[in-house]
Amino acid sequence: MDGAHRWVEFYSHRAEANDGTISISGTLTDITDRKAAEVQIQKLAAFPRVNPNPVLEFSADGSLSYANEAAWELTRSLGMKDITSVLPTETKAILMDCMATGKKRLREEVKLSGRTIAWSFFPITASHVVHCYGADVTEMLNLEAQFRHAQKLESVGQLAAGVAHDFNNILTVIMGYSDTLASRSDLSSEVREPLKLIAEASSRAASLTRQLLMFSRKQVVQLKSLELNVVLQNLDKMLSRLLGEDIVLQSHYGAGLPRVEGDTGMIEQVVMNLTVNSRDAMPKGGTLTISTSAAEIDSAYVSRNADARMGTFACLTVRDSGIGMDRKTQERIFEPFFSTKEVGKGTGLGLATVYGIVKQHEGWIEVESSPGQGTTFRIFFPETPATGVSSEPLAERPEINGGRETIMVVEDEEVLRELVREILLQYDYEVIEASSGVEALRIWDAHEGRIDLLLTDMVMPEGMSGRELAAQLQGRAPDLRVIYTSGYSPEVMGTEMDRGQSLFLPKPYLPPQLAQIVRQSLDSRPRELAQGAG
Repeated sequence: MDGAHRWVEFYSHRAEANDGTISISGTLTDITDRKAAEVQIQKLAAFPRVNPNPVLEFSADGSLSYANEAAWELTRSLGMKDITSVLPTETKAILMDCMATGKKRLREEVKLSGRTIAWSFFPITASHVVHCYGADVTEMLNLEAQFRHAQKLESVGQLAAGVAHDFNNILTVIMGYSDTLASRSDLSSEVREPLKLIAEASSRAASLTRQLLMFSRKQVVQLKSLELNVVLQNLDKMLSRLLGEDIVLQSHYGAGLPRVEGDTGMIEQVVMNLTVNSRDAMPKGGTLTISTSAAEIDSAYVSRNADARMGTFACLTVRDSGIGMDRKTQERIFEPFFSTKEVGKGTGLGLATVYGIVKQHEGWIEVESSPGQGTTFRIFFPETPATGVSSEPLAERPEINGGRETIMVVEDEEVLRELVREILLQYDYEVIEASSGVEALRIWDAHEGRIDLLLTDMVMPEGMSGRELAAQLQGRAPDLRVIYTSGYSPEVMGTEMDRGQSLFLPKPYLPPQLAQIVRQSLDSRPRELAQGAG
């Protein structure tokens, strides 16, 4: 014996002989396997009974032969009395097909009262029945839709960032040459006026580019600890003038609001853009309500919103009584250049900018709307974990001086590289050019390192970024000064600026800005190096 427990069944028979002798006979049968099978049957029988999801069984004629309690709970929650009311309308045909072909039917969806129930049918041919399992997939479908929408916006954002990057190079050239021409004293009024218009148009284009970069979260954010209520209160008068007399502005600022880490200007732009959007949605007047409140987000809330996170947040709510939006419009409102306005009436960047700014602040935005019922935007900003660090602006100088130093300009855009060279030559610098980091290394070796300043784009071809190039050259010449240029911010690109040796010049820029930062960088060198260069 192996010591294992066994089940046995014993039958006995009592017999009495003529002489009064009593005997007992019987049989002993090992029923361990049968007992194990009974236990297994009990387990299987409990599965549909205690299953939290609906479980049904249909007979060969299509009649319902079993329904567990979960199926009845689902039926009652949908306001129905008959289980068949929550099944697909073609259930009879599905059952007949399963029995005839022996094939299962998966995910037959039914939409009732805003919920989606998925039913799957499995024929059990040996028993001439069809088993049916249901599941409420509403939440899963919502999360899938939110995830796909987030992926779509992310891909659009990457495209927008690429367009903005190239456009910034073009704008730098346009603004640079127009500024250079405008600075000449011998220009006639017929030429000076068009140059002024070019400058104004370039400035507007640069503003649009910044909005694209905000949407794609490639624009620098000047973060500091803020009281959201204070930021909004400072905007009240401006918003009232913006809305006009036929729209009533109501403000309700909640007490005990957590401080947030944000950029005041960008948050103001969020509110302004939402206000303009609401104003346009109320052509016959209405009410715009701006309110704030503290929000504690728990796991249940996160499960209903893919963008949400657990924690403490300041919630900004902007609600209008306007024309509202249908579901299809809501799915596209944050896309760049999407607009429901007439051609020429809007850029389609207002809400795209809002989306980008909110994401840069590590928050999220929710929208509720329906035709004729107005629109509500809720924006969640996380409670500030620490004081933010902002970039210091360059000091303004009344006069810009040139010099005799040698500057290496590394820029893959040829026309922009030529503009930079011409500007620097006007200030008497010696200029060496390279179109990539790889070429710059070769030129450095040819000049034996006799270079005072590296002016490099941050994004370049041939697998070497401006930051990587600067690191290699500063490894050879530790005191080399560096100026990075880009349409993106260095913080967004993950590049830490060594403020002792490196400066950043955002694109697009004007010639005086370039000359000023070059002089500032060179003047920051140790005295002995500056004297040696002179």
